[in-house]
Amino acid sequence: MEPKEKEGPNKPKSSLKQRISGHYYLWMIALFSLLVFGMIMISLSMGYICIPMGEISGILVNRLFGNMDMATPTAETFTAVIFDIRLPRILTCAAVGAALSISGVLFQGILLNPLADPYTLGVSAGAAFGACIAILLNLGATFVSVPAFAFAGACTTLFFVIFLSYSSSSKGSVSGLSSNNLILSGIIVAAILSAGISFLKFIANEQVSVIIFWLMGSFASKTWSNFMVIFVFLVIGFIIAIYFARDLNLISLGEKAASSLGVDIKRITLLLLVTGSMLAAVCVSVSGIIGFVGLLVPHMVRFITGPDNRKLLPLSMLVGAFLLLFADTITRAVLPHEIPIGVLTALIGGPVFCWIFKKSRLA
Repeated sequence: MEPKEKEGPNKPKSSLKQRISGHYYLWMIALFSLLVFGMIMISLSMGYICIPMGEISGILVNRLFGNMDMATPTAETFTAVIFDIRLPRILTCAAVGAALSISGVLFQGILLNPLADPYTLGVSAGAAFGACIAILLNLGATFVSVPAFAFAGACTTLFFVIFLSYSSSSKGSVSGLSSNNLILSGIIVAAILSAGISFLKFIANEQVSVIIFWLMGSFASKTWSNFMVIFVFLVIGFIIAIYFARDLNLISLGEKAASSLGVDIKRITLLLLVTGSMLAAVCVSVSGIIGFVGLLVPHMVRFITGPDNRKLLPLSMLVGAFLLLFADTITRAVLPHEIPIGVLTALIGGPVFCWIFKKSRLA
């Protein structure tokens, strides 16, 4: 009877621990949602024209409820600055950070490698190559062309990488795709595409400055159409990712174990690779190359959520939006001269990632 008496009290403790864990996760979601909202408000107030928080709140409420009867010339100026200049850029930046983070989670979950991200498979290089061709052909005037070329370049690169890495005799691989082969193929293809981008810059003549500045990444002069494109693809990508999050968890057990539990490895791997590539391609087409967001954010969030992708995906999306918006606010409103956001994320993310990697190796 004593073992049964000991087991009885343990069951409530276990369920209580699970409830606390669930509450802790919900608190983290609420916290980072508030941080993202607060960062949006702070970013709206900062810049060449400083706008008080009270004015911002009043303008947003008036615009939301359509009550602009008490508008003054100052309020009209602030309204134009907020809705025509700052808010499209801020929301686009947050959406790009969220999309890159989701893409990083998908690639790391599929490849079972915390160092994987869209750049590992050469997807970002393919998107950049396609977008550079659109800019070189002077197709940037029609906004649809640059994302279309970027997406085509990313998908072409992805399928070529899969073609190079696929082997029906891959050891320990049910799908014929091994993580090592995918990463090595991605590095090879990315190196070739990097040379191709350099050649495009060489023949670009007067457009070379446009390509170089675009490749460094920037959210300057973003419009509502930019945000809507990112937002639509972000919603689609998040729905697909969260729907297959359980299958992604099973894949982490190993391909044979996942296959024995009913997971269609080939179909889900290809679908999630295309989804991650789609998110990375759209981000590159709108903002240029922004590194380390898709690599660092999922790695950092795992310290909070653990490896469960059902919890990792939503929180990574919020953390990615907050961090990229924070970095963009610094480069836009704090530094004396605006520098490309891709340069800032590389300068900050590189040393931080080296520290995390070294610490994990020592552990």
